[in-house]
Amino acid sequence: MSNPVLAGRSSSRHLAYLGLVLTPLFWAGNAVVARAAVEQMPPMAMSFWRWCLALAILLPFGAPAVWRQRHLVRQHWGSLLVLSAFSVGAFNSLLYVAAQTTTATNIALINATIPIMVALLAWLILGDRTRPLQALGIGLAVLGIVLVVIQGQWQRLMALQLQTGDLVMVLAVFSWGLFSVLLRRQRVPMGALAFLTVQIAIGILVILPFYLVDLVWYSGGFELNQGNLTSLAYFAIFPGLLAYSFWNHAIHEVGPARSAVFMYLTPVFTSVLAMVFLDEQLAPHHLAGGGLILLGLVLATRVGRPVH
Repeated sequence: MSNPVLAGRSSSRHLAYLGLVLTPLFWAGNAVVARAAVEQMPPMAMSFWRWCLALAILLPFGAPAVWRQRHLVRQHWGSLLVLSAFSVGAFNSLLYVAAQTTTATNIALINATIPIMVALLAWLILGDRTRPLQALGIGLAVLGIVLVVIQGQWQRLMALQLQTGDLVMVLAVFSWGLFSVLLRRQRVPMGALAFLTVQIAIGILVILPFYLVDLVWYSGGFELNQGNLTSLAYFAIFPGLLAYSFWNHAIHEVGPARSAVFMYLTPVFTSVLAMVFLDEQLAPHHLAGGGLILLGLVLATRVGRPVH
């Protein structure tokens, strides 16, 4: 007879690996859908309403957890504000701004360097030890980013003819890297559900003034049609709530080291989705830059202290 405990454990691990494949697929879809929808929705509106919808879905489950841990919210409100500003507030807002002037493929390739940015900032801010092969990996990944940003034409770098969206995306990666490092330094001892609920709620308040300025003086809003509503629902549910849940489950079941490897699927999925839905084509500089980024990621995350 089969052991039901072992069978349940095996099933949970299989679900974890399935979630690890779906998570980078959802992240890839975030870049592709943003690139397609940015012509219809201003980026700040996209970011603001995406998180409002996510919070509305999460609130019935998260509000009781927040209420039980309200003393921790009061005690750590400063850390929560900073962490929410760099994650929910800044990261996806900058990503959606970048989608106005760069391709989904470029967004994914630059976004794939988040572990490199975390390692670099952990060295600068936390004093984490960086071994020679890690430093080499960081250097190769940075070189890969530069190759993607200048589209393989070094004269662009000399003439400072750089794509605005690519530079904004680098800033988005910096924002997430800073959040990740500060999350280690400013630990908030809250449960995952309560922390996510508070993080999204505070992030919405951070985005709100920027959204209102854009609404009143620049974009003037957008038409809420079926296409825009579908895009917002995708942003809220798939790269937001589901990807977060799948990732947490995978970390618990198979560990951070094995889970991190699946991040490498994001630019692969993005390039395929972008070719199918956006008619984007892979150029030699994408392949060369992507190869350097992936090689750098392998070196930087496999040697020395793990990058979470």
